[in-house]
Amino acid sequence: MASSIPDSEPSTRRPSALDPLRHPVFRAVWLASLASNLGGLIQSVGASWMMMSMAKSADMVALVSASTTLPIMLLSLAAGAIADNLDRRLVMIAAQFFMLVVSVLLSICAWAGLLSPWLLLLFTFLIGCGAAFNSPAWQASVGEMVPRNDLPHAITLNGMSFNLARSVGPAIGGLIVAAAGAATAFAINAVSYVALLVVLARWKPERAARALPPERLMVAMSAGVRYVAMSPNICAVLLRGATFGLAAGAIPALTPLVARDLIGGGPSIYGLLLGAFGIGGVMGAFSSRRLRGALSTETLVRGASIGLGFAAAVCGLSPWLALTFPVIMIAGGCWVLALSTLNVTVQMSAPRWVVARALALYQMATFGGLALGSWAWGLVAEGHGVGLALCASGAMHAVCALIGLRFPLPQIEDLNLDPINQWKEPQVAVPIEPLSGPVVITLEYRIRPEDILEFLTVMSERRRIRRRDGARHWTLLRDLSDPEVWVERYHTPTWVEYVRHNRRITQADAVVGARIHSLHQGDGPPKVHRMIERQTGSLPSGSVLRPREISEPLVDPAQS
Repeated sequence: MASSIPDSEPSTRRPSALDPLRHPVFRAVWLASLASNLGGLIQSVGASWMMMSMAKSADMVALVSASTTLPIMLLSLAAGAIADNLDRRLVMIAAQFFMLVVSVLLSICAWAGLLSPWLLLLFTFLIGCGAAFNSPAWQASVGEMVPRNDLPHAITLNGMSFNLARSVGPAIGGLIVAAAGAATAFAINAVSYVALLVVLARWKPERAARALPPERLMVAMSAGVRYVAMSPNICAVLLRGATFGLAAGAIPALTPLVARDLIGGGPSIYGLLLGAFGIGGVMGAFSSRRLRGALSTETLVRGASIGLGFAAAVCGLSPWLALTFPVIMIAGGCWVLALSTLNVTVQMSAPRWVVARALALYQMATFGGLALGSWAWGLVAEGHGVGLALCASGAMHAVCALIGLRFPLPQIEDLNLDPINQWKEPQVAVPIEPLSGPVVITLEYRIRPEDILEFLTVMSERRRIRRRDGARHWTLLRDLSDPEVWVERYHTPTWVEYVRHNRRITQADAVVGARIHSLHQGDGPPKVHRMIERQTGSLPSGSVLRPREISEPLVDPAQS
């Protein structure tokens, strides 16, 4: 099943939300993921209902949901760094196999009657760990399966896959738990991983040879944090994802209690409510293309948050299944619209070299909020009742919508983050190794006095881009003897990091560079000096260095 990123083909037919399924690799992985999601939801029903049979407190029931989302908050950044630096397909295979083994052990313990509340939470936590490593690799791999213009709809289809499973999986899970017990539900989940493992084993994506060695794990993690911290668009998404997750954690955590305490049902009613949530999610996914075309990103997420808050409040006040069922559907639709829009915004705001880490940090923020919210709303339900907890969650969704007035989400459809691929590693006169360093780079500009204000404004953005992509100690200097001469200076730890830094330049970044060059009035392009720091005390015993070698710059005016 070999593949490369498909090219966009011109077509006169009307675009559809299902367009990404035309690509064979994405279709195969999507269908296998649907089966895996179905098994996961069946397992979730079994775990929640088994916890209610072993522990009567609401907070312990809520911890089942929190235990699967907490690992995403704890491990996603490391998982994203691994996915950006290793073969994402192999990362997914390893994660899926780990979850299969854990699910088998959970099934055996359940059949043997060995499960306690805390052992059950341990198993669900381990399954969450596997999901934490799988998710960034899977989501970042979507860009290798479909062209860029299909990427938003492929991301939405991923959400639809989960909600298609949610629309029938919980109901099936409830029936299985009622008829055959939770252990059977756990066993079915174990089997559901097999199809995805087979598809991933057969998929052989075409990959370009790596020009640079992979980053070390801690270096890669810090690079991901630095990139996101210096990307205002992504920071806004993380803030909104965290607050949305904190408020939205009430519905998935308290649905078992809604079924049992407010409606007076059993596992089958719980399954029906989760099914309603899934049906709403599918409807939200199908409507996402039209809504994204008609509404701004901010308006769509704000409206979805308000809708989810309304649904939570009504669920908390309703003792009737006939009312709770359609309201839960509304909640599912709003859930998918908000989270898929936030996910698309992150993916379209990060270049491919760091996209898995950006997604990981987004998931840490969002699912960290969900985990904390699940636990917190469980405590509120334990102390003050399920109804009050859901109404309070609804009120918090209104606060989340108000946060959008201060931190609105960006519109990123026209942002081109493809690598510019014009920079070539320069030839140098002084022998240098990949790990040689630190490397100091200076660029000399000549700016007219009337252009200084604009130059400083553009250089402010240049500083953000340089530091975001790995430059250190960035400074801007002005020559006291010639006021038209300005020098940009920055460091990189090693030569290979300097090369890596320049290969991260995107088409959007090049616009800033072009504007700076247009303000430069010197003869030819800005003069570039590349120098390596050396300490005289570090010379080997008996070595003699010629004076010219001490400060000899590595100069190539054509490169930056």
